[in-house]
Amino acid sequence: MSDQVTIPSIEALLEAGAHYGHTTQRWHPKAKPFLFGKRGEIHVIDVAKTRDALTRIATFVSKIAAEGKPILFVGVKPLARKIVVAAAERAQSPYVVNRWIGGMLTNWAAISNMQKRMKKFEDDTASRRLAKYTKREQLEFTEEYDKLNKDIGGIRSLTSGTPGAVFIVDSKYDKTALAEARKLKVPVIALADSNVDPSKITYPIPANDDSLKSVELITNVIADAVLAGKGKTKSE
Repeated sequence: MSDQVTIPSIEALLEAGAHYGHTTQRWHPKAKPFLFGKRGEIHVIDVAKTRDALTRIATFVSKIAAEGKPILFVGVKPLARKIVVAAAERAQSPYVVNRWIGGMLTNWAAISNMQKRMKKFEDDTASRRLAKYTKREQLEFTEEYDKLNKDIGGIRSLTSGTPGAVFIVDSKYDKTALAEARKLKVPVIALADSNVDPSKITYPIPANDDSLKSVELITNVIADAVLAGKGKTKSE
C-alpha cells in the first residue's frame, strides 16, 4: 500500500522550502533533534529527517485507511485552506478549513445534531416540504443551512468524534484541534516547524508550515497514502 506513495526527494523538499524554519529567537528547544543548523538568524530543518518521517507516516496512514478508518484533514490557517480542501476531497476524506468549533471531536453529540439539521433541510428541500413555510422562514432555514455547511460541511462523512487519525497542517494555529485529538487519544500527524513542540504530536513531520509549496507537497503525500490504503490510484 504505502509503496504506492511517492515520497518527495531531498531535492524536492529543498525546492519547496521545507527546510526553512523560524528565526533562532522563535525556536522550540524540543525541535532541536530535527534541526540541521542555522543560516544566519534562521534555523534550518533537516529534510533527510523530513523524508524519513514521511516514509513512516505514509505506511501508518495507508494502514489506517485500509482498515476503513477516516483521516481528518485540518487546515484552518488561510494559507493552507485551498490545499487541504483539494487534497482531502481527492482522498475522499473529511476536512475542516473554515473554523474549528470547540468540541468538534470531544462533544460529538452536538456536531451530530448539526449534521442531522443539515440532512433534514436537504430532505425537506428535495421533497418540497419547505414550500409550506413563508418566504422569510424559508430564507432563515437556508441561511442556517449555509452556515452549517460552512462550519461542518467538510465533515459530513464523519460518523463519530474518533477518526482513525488527524492530520494538522499547523498545530500551533490549530491548537484546539490538537488538544481535542490528544484528549481522545486519536493519533495526530502534523508538520513540526522549528517553533513547534513535536512531543505533543504523535507523528511529527519536521517541515516549514508557512510555505505554500511545503504545505502542498506534504499534504499531498498524506492524501496519496490515504488513497493507497483504500486501494485507489491518483487517477481514479
